[in-house]
Amino acid sequence: MLKGACAVVALSAPMLLANAAPVSAESVLRVVKHSSLRVLDPIMTTAYMSRNHGYMIYDTLFALNEKQEVTPQMAEGYKVSADGLTYTITLRDGLKFHDGAPVKAEDAVASLQRWGKRDGMGQKLMDFVKEMKATSDKSFDIVLKEPYGLVMASLSKPSSNVPFIVPKKLAETPPSEPMPEQIGSGPFTWVAADFQPGVKAVYAKFGDYKPRSEAPSWAAGGKIAKVDRVEWVTMPDHMTAANALISGEIDYIENPPTDLLPLLEADDGIEMRTINELGSMVMLRPNHIHPPFNNPKVLQALAYAINQKDVMVGMMGDNEKYYKLCKSQFVCGTPLGTEAGSEGMMVGNIDKAKALLKEAGYDGTPVLVMHPTDVATLSSHPPIVAQAMRQAGFKVDLQAMDWQTLVGRRAKQDPVAQGGWNMFITTWVGPDLMSPVANLGISGRGKQGGWFGWYEDAEMEKLKDAYARETDPAKQKALAEEMNKRSWQTIPNLPLGQFFTVSAWRKGVVKGVLDGPAPFFWNIEKTKG
Repeated sequence: MLKGACAVVALSAPMLLANAAPVSAESVLRVVKHSSLRVLDPIMTTAYMSRNHGYMIYDTLFALNEKQEVTPQMAEGYKVSADGLTYTITLRDGLKFHDGAPVKAEDAVASLQRWGKRDGMGQKLMDFVKEMKATSDKSFDIVLKEPYGLVMASLSKPSSNVPFIVPKKLAETPPSEPMPEQIGSGPFTWVAADFQPGVKAVYAKFGDYKPRSEAPSWAAGGKIAKVDRVEWVTMPDHMTAANALISGEIDYIENPPTDLLPLLEADDGIEMRTINELGSMVMLRPNHIHPPFNNPKVLQALAYAINQKDVMVGMMGDNEKYYKLCKSQFVCGTPLGTEAGSEGMMVGNIDKAKALLKEAGYDGTPVLVMHPTDVATLSSHPPIVAQAMRQAGFKVDLQAMDWQTLVGRRAKQDPVAQGGWNMFITTWVGPDLMSPVANLGISGRGKQGGWFGWYEDAEMEKLKDAYARETDPAKQKALAEEMNKRSWQTIPNLPLGQFFTVSAWRKGVVKGVLDGPAPFFWNIEKTKG
């Protein structure tokens, strides 16, 4: 099988890059990402391609370093009033947007307001905010209704949705609509003229970016663009991408699939590393507003039917170096990681699943499962899950599509017959799920601000509020355990396991790759080739 694939690759890899515009005298980093870029607004969607795009061109007020400490980024610093109700944030000097305009406090306020309408952790923060107001061009206040201990954790969250700062005129765009322009203040600018959806996305070094003086660490510190141009080249065929990396046609692959790792490991010219040591979680998300998953017993049947190990082995191979079984909403091995309430589930108990479907009165309503075929970390799960569901008595309609089509379709609340859906599977990096407040998978807000699938549960929201107000770590852990138990009673989503991917790049050519929960392209230099 590999020989046949390689024979095709020898022709197709150069052809895919033949149309790339030559850039003489510039250093150009060519990257194959896990998917193509289509949604350019990182607040409209939680899709990681949009988040990654955001990190290229936008910046944040605060950021987490590799020790998960909150550090100033665009901010010079902040202070908190004695009563804990007012946070005053001051911007550092010299910040510019890509159109040359200075970054002002009013831009930050408007950006946070837009983010706070969409992001789960932002929504919870805004529940406690009385007002946000600019007090000068460089300073603004966040005034709370009552003390809230997660203000800085919210402003520094490193993954979807990230509180990126944009010009006020763009931040005033409703969060349900895409911003009309891509104007950031980050280390790279968006080259709109070279964007070819599904083919290539291009970024250029921003000469007026003023990096911090600290060493780069995760999303914090000095963001120095060390290449002139970054091109994200779409190669849907993973073998094509692997061979293009080996031949030097491209420089970096974000997530090569596990079955191709031996090929890359055998090449002395390739360097590989896991840049996200916290790993990622696979999450199955049912649509709670339409049959059959608006029935709690049907959801329970789903949880009993699936065998988590089958899903993990199908994705990563039978090598526990790359995965572990995990039934925690908050990521196993982290301070809040717990599997409480999941006993007996996710081990493929087909008889129990059949009994629950019978009790539920399931009438054979087809379950439309969206199957993204172009993303290595997402393509294997749906067929495995669909097979388990069929064994339990579900009627399954497995529909193949690319990931960006899925991203657009999952936002629809329409019934299946009108273009809606019943289920999709996605992945989250660990930092997105570690905090109950940040974790969108357990957001119980339903159609009013909830994440795709629109799970609604007032009890879960009460537990999250209690967690947000609590300062005792032991009590926070106890509340997280209650939330995990609640999740296995109401099934907002199903954790399908924890996995660890590697990134690959040309050894000796690409240097300075940073660790982090997202792929960062500042600090990377291309020395030759």
